[in-house]
Amino acid sequence: MLALAGATGCERSQNPATQVTPAPASAVNVEWGRFVDDFIDAYFIANPSFAAAQGRHEFDGQMPDWSAAGIGREIARLEQARTRAAQFQASTLSPEEDFQRDYIVSVIDRDLFWLREARQPFNNPAWYFDNGLDPSTYVDVPYAPPSQRLRAFIKYARQIPALTAQIRENLQAPLPRSYVEYGSKSFAGFARFYRNDVPRAFAEVQDASLQQELSEVIEPAAAAMVDLAKWLDGRDDALEGGYALGVERFGAMLRMTEGVTTPLTRIEAIGRADLERNLTALEDVCRRYAPNATLEACVASTNAAKPTGSVVAEAARQLVRLRQFVIENSVVTVPGMEEAVVREAPAYRRQNFAYINIPGPYEKDLPSVYYIAPPDPSWPPREQQAYIPGKADLLFTSIHEVWPGHFLQFLHSNRSPWRFGQLFIGYGFAEGWAHYAEELMIEKGLAREAPELHIGQLLNALLRNVRYMCAIGLHTQGMTMQQCEQMFREQAFQDEGNARQQAARGTYDPAYLNYTMGKLMIRKLRTDWSRSRGGEQAWKQFNDEFLSYGGPPIPLLRARMLPGEKGELF
Repeated sequence: MLALAGATGCERSQNPATQVTPAPASAVNVEWGRFVDDFIDAYFIANPSFAAAQGRHEFDGQMPDWSAAGIGREIARLEQARTRAAQFQASTLSPEEDFQRDYIVSVIDRDLFWLREARQPFNNPAWYFDNGLDPSTYVDVPYAPPSQRLRAFIKYARQIPALTAQIRENLQAPLPRSYVEYGSKSFAGFARFYRNDVPRAFAEVQDASLQQELSEVIEPAAAAMVDLAKWLDGRDDALEGGYALGVERFGAMLRMTEGVTTPLTRIEAIGRADLERNLTALEDVCRRYAPNATLEACVASTNAAKPTGSVVAEAARQLVRLRQFVIENSVVTVPGMEEAVVREAPAYRRQNFAYINIPGPYEKDLPSVYYIAPPDPSWPPREQQAYIPGKADLLFTSIHEVWPGHFLQFLHSNRSPWRFGQLFIGYGFAEGWAHYAEELMIEKGLAREAPELHIGQLLNALLRNVRYMCAIGLHTQGMTMQQCEQMFREQAFQDEGNARQQAARGTYDPAYLNYTMGKLMIRKLRTDWSRSRGGEQAWKQFNDEFLSYGGPPIPLLRARMLPGEKGELF
């Protein structure tokens, strides 16, 4: 902008008598820019695993301080940063900087909720899996030669015995049984990963001394994980309940992590309405696809069309077709030539059927990996077979994770002009976009000649609808895990293994309502934004602009995209 202003000024200076003095450019608040940079640096120091995953490899192998005192210091750091951010008044900031301030405060509030209000490090093993325990950056991401990544893993592994001791000291028994079972399986999964997968991943390293170091650190790390798993599994004081946040803390979770202040009764009503909308749509599609079948038989027929060969190979074929559809139908801009590869999920990351690992914004030219989990081998054969999705169901998982879901979303966020927006992507933004993308593909005609594909989309939507209802029920209404599991079977048409898994997840991940809640906020924002811009003709423009901001809370983004306008989130 300054360059253009300078050029214009030169042209006008040819006629001094009519020269107009250009308006001064908006002042940049240097102190604000310094605050943002300092915040990011301090965040990386406090969360070195996060920093390494973003591509800041000077933090490789470092781990957070998970002692009770260390967690207390992190809470104090965040509180001080929030106070400092609030001191920057809107009158001293540009509109862009004012938005940035609110974005940073939202990230601080999110972390403070889980650390201070929910106290997850002291009552929920899942917190550790989401906050730095996973070493996949060193093992699976080829950001450097294998020998360099092996050194980072060795440094990481040396700390595991001390870290598991901190985790064990922090977790305050009695814990809910679902927490115990999830924690026990996952910690044991880490041990198997260390012993089996890591040596294979670094087998090509020829440095004998490094291989010796690896062999020396693996067993103590694996044994520490096994001991932690046994400690959890062997307790006889596990609670059948004990996981509910309660109405007040659940409302605080929505406010502090997603910026949503809508009354809980309204939140529940809009979720139930979307569940009913999708059930009705499923009935309508099934009348066309299988007119003489029951709803259950229609769903079973769709799910019975399993992938030919491996699920991983089928997903890889789907990605080629989906990318082309996104481009040909002007769904959203594909801003580069990057692709995602498909692999089987490692043993320690199989609590969900699929997920994607996307390199951080500091990385360059690295692949994203779309992981698919096989069924639990301890399940009966019938449950294992039922766990494998039908091709239509798998297609919408691929849409959610890759095209135009998470992978495409991160292609955009990694091109955000503001580094903070590249680094901090909210749960509701990320999962809301990916879930919105599933229905968007139907709206753009993906299933026009294939009703079974629409059934696949609706089954994915119903899964997220029931997550939404279970999150509210489990944490504010006394719903039991058994009631939630039954709801997954009866209203989301899930097999026994998935229903059991999803019900358990609702106890330790109360925010998994964000898939549907985020989708509903995006759809409402799209309606309001595009109303004066040509309706559906403006959807691609909306999608591109929505993704350009990184990943702030959607209510904050709504205020940014619709300045001066007021309206309901939902």
